[in-house]
Amino acid sequence: MNSATVRNLLVRGMLAGLGAGVIALVVAYFLGEPNVDSAIGFEESHAHSHEHEVELVSRSLQSTAGLATGILLYGVAFGGIAALAYCFALGRVGRFGPRATALLLSGTALLAVYVVPFLKYPANPPAVGDPDTIGERTTLYFLMMVLSVLLAVAAVIAGKRLAPKLGTWYATVAAVLGFAVVIGLAYALLPTINEVPGDFPATLLWRFRLSALAIQATLWGGFGLLFGELAHRLLRPEPAAVSTGAAVPAPQ
Repeated sequence: MNSATVRNLLVRGMLAGLGAGVIALVVAYFLGEPNVDSAIGFEESHAHSHEHEVELVSRSLQSTAGLATGILLYGVAFGGIAALAYCFALGRVGRFGPRATALLLSGTALLAVYVVPFLKYPANPPAVGDPDTIGERTTLYFLMMVLSVLLAVAAVIAGKRLAPKLGTWYATVAAVLGFAVVIGLAYALLPTINEVPGDFPATLLWRFRLSALAIQATLWGGFGLLFGELAHRLLRPEPAAVSTGAAVPAPQ
């Protein structure tokens, strides 16, 4: 793949990430923000004895311009990174076309980058978590994410190497099982963090975590569909339509 194609795919990846970010922003605003507001209300109702802190950024600004800026910038950034990964994966992960490769890549990235770390260290709303342990919690989460991504890459490589001996189906099953076993060991060995207050509403916690998962699924799924279409039009352009009134050259 030449540099011009890579550059074009990179631009299309960033545009697809931006488009997916717009869709995810709608989901975050209507599905996620009400849960955040409820969690903040719970936190404020249990903080009467503490001195009220002045907000540097108002809640209304956080839930509108701040939310939009964060999601859209994230969409553009991950779209560019995913496009570069797509350039490497295209033609190397099976006989998939541009659209199918984009969906496969986005689905794998969603699983490795978000779902696997999420199952061990799920997202928490305001009022959940000790401020003194935020550094430890962030480190463990990113450690789980890096481990998941590296294991996903290793599973793909192992599957390709086993395919000539076991066949595609059994090689894929073996690679997936190996990935699941090592991730299970990581879940068991890494420390568990449970700082949810005993009186925090379980329903609110459940809704918040589901909304966080829905936002990421929308972002990655939207990217896969949008980028797959853009990549398909670049890599496999439709032939120019022949006008019915065009003169047909006489045979020589």
